[in-house]
Amino acid sequence: MTLREHIIELRNRLVISVLAIVVCTVIGWFIYDQAFHLLTAPFKSSVRQLDPTGKPPELILGGVGDALTFRIKISALFGLLLAAPVWLYQLWAFIAPGLHRSEKKWAILFASIAAPLFAGGMAVAYWTLPKGIAILISFTPESVQNLIDLPHYLDFVIRTMLVFGIAFLIPLVVVLLNMVGIVPASVLGKFRPYIILVIFVFAAVATPSGDPFTMCLLAIPMCLLFFVAEVICRINDKRRSRKTEELLAD
Repeated sequence: MTLREHIIELRNRLVISVLAIVVCTVIGWFIYDQAFHLLTAPFKSSVRQLDPTGKPPELILGGVGDALTFRIKISALFGLLLAAPVWLYQLWAFIAPGLHRSEKKWAILFASIAAPLFAGGMAVAYWTLPKGIAILISFTPESVQNLIDLPHYLDFVIRTMLVFGIAFLIPLVVVLLNMVGIVPASVLGKFRPYIILVIFVFAAVATPSGDPFTMCLLAIPMCLLFFVAEVICRINDKRRSRKTEELLAD
């Protein structure tokens, strides 16, 4: 394909992706009530965990047009998620022709593993949100009512889920670096205590809530995934060594 043909194909795939996102955003507008309930459920659960003697925290909108803006934002967010299969396929269809057969195989393998890991990280984040929010709100003095701006709450929820999702992908990146020969398993074993320390430091810094409970619920799965990644790297290094020995013997 010429450069012009590549640009035309890119334009067509972008148009298809944008149209899919727009259509799914419209769908998101009609399922706004369900989406709103899903996003605010962790907050409502955290309120039930608090001391009932104090003033209960509330989610608020501070401006006249904030309700409309927030609904559009939620609709667009769910539109992007609902249309993900379409725009991800368009991205893959544009890139795939330029890849070799082996590269396609590794790309499909990476995507098939990365997607469940990322979704699992987001699920763990959603499960930990009520406890993390309750810990943070519990610092509010009894004479003060905590009125939380709804857009800021949404940003907090999205940021927490993204951090957990990305963190769960780090061990997969380690395995990929090992497969290309950059990070041998012996190095992972040698620096394992320091890596675990870095994981806990990363969890403490990366979690928006900053409470020990949420930090541990991010760090412990990351450590377990790192141990699994190290085992896979050791198996891969042994396989690579056997192949090298067979080549030398021949």
